[in-house]
This record gives sequence, structure tokens and C-alpha cells, in this order.
Amino acid sequence: MDTVGVESPEKPLQSGDMPTATVLTVSDSCSKGAREDLSGPAVATLLRSHGFAVDGCGVLPDEQAPIEEWLKSACGKAALVVTTGGTGLAPRDVTPEATRNVCDRLVDGISERMRSEGLRQTPFAPLSRALCGTRGTSLILNLPGSPRGAVQSLEVVLPILSHALALLSGAYGQHSEGETGSTLKNKELERP
Repeated sequence: MDTVGVESPEKPLQSGDMPTATVLTVSDSCSKGAREDLSGPAVATLLRSHGFAVDGCGVLPDEQAPIEEWLKSACGKAALVVTTGGTGLAPRDVTPEATRNVCDRLVDGISERMRSEGLRQTPFAPLSRALCGTRGTSLILNLPGSPRGAVQSLEVVLPILSHALALLSGAYGQHSEGETGSTLKNKELERP
């Protein structure tokens, strides 16, 4: 399988207290150089603007085994592993299958939130098979392949990603009785 142009993080990504992220664009045409990747850079820009240290961006064709290998390599090195593309119904759209195969647990609510909000933009939102799941202490998030769809979907879930990542990292233990969402948000803001 041709993986030219794919960078897999070689070491854990670190940048102070910023959460780390890596982005993979899954696209046959982008991987062949026939089309410029606009989705991956748009997602990376949005993540950076929300305080993520983004590194390890790459492009792969719609082929399940290389996607799975890239996801495995990225997890544990980045807290948030984001893919864009390959989530539809076309025969070569295999990103959800690759994601499902490498995840320990699925986080259905995040994918449901993206599709639900996507209905405000397009009646085709339910055709997305995007998944969200965990592998170790990393969160894997599939986004649509179009730049607009990828950015809009990510914007919808960004407000809850930092809390999800904190839970995965073990930063939060048991919730005390009577703890509310605003209390959690305040505690999250107080983290070093």
C-alpha cells in the first residue's frame, strides 16, 4: 500500500499543557495528488485555534489496513486522533470499519451529536457513518471528507472534547454528589 506523504508521529507529541492532536485525511484522489487536501488543513487550523497542538498530519487512500495501522500508531502519541473522509456509503469508504477495528470502546453520543446537528445543514447528514471511539487514552474522531462538513462537525463537538480527553487521561475521578456541568467546566479550567 502506498503511504507516501503520511507522517505517523514517531514520539509522543508534547507541547506544554496543550492537548495533542493529529489529523489523517482519507482520500484516494488526495493520496494520488489528483486533488489538493483541503479538509485536513482546515481541521488542523480549527483544532489549533481551540488550543490543540497539532502534529503528524497525513493522507492515505481509502484502504482499511493502512488506515488501521496509522490509527494504531497515532493513538497514545496524540490525545485526539481525527480522520476526515471515507465515512459515507461509497464502496471504498472504509474509515468507520478501520476505526471500529482499532477502538476499545465506541462513544456513540459524539457521532450522534454531529449527525443531529448536521441535519440543520443538510438532509444527507444521516448518511454519515462517522464513528468516535477510544483506544487507550486516545480519542479517535471520524469527520466527513468535505472541508465544510468536517469543520462544521468538529465545531459541534469541540466544547465536549476537552472533558472527554480529561476523563480518558484519568484527570477526573469519581464525580462528587451534586456536581453539575458548570462545576466540571470550572474544574477543567483550573487544571494545570
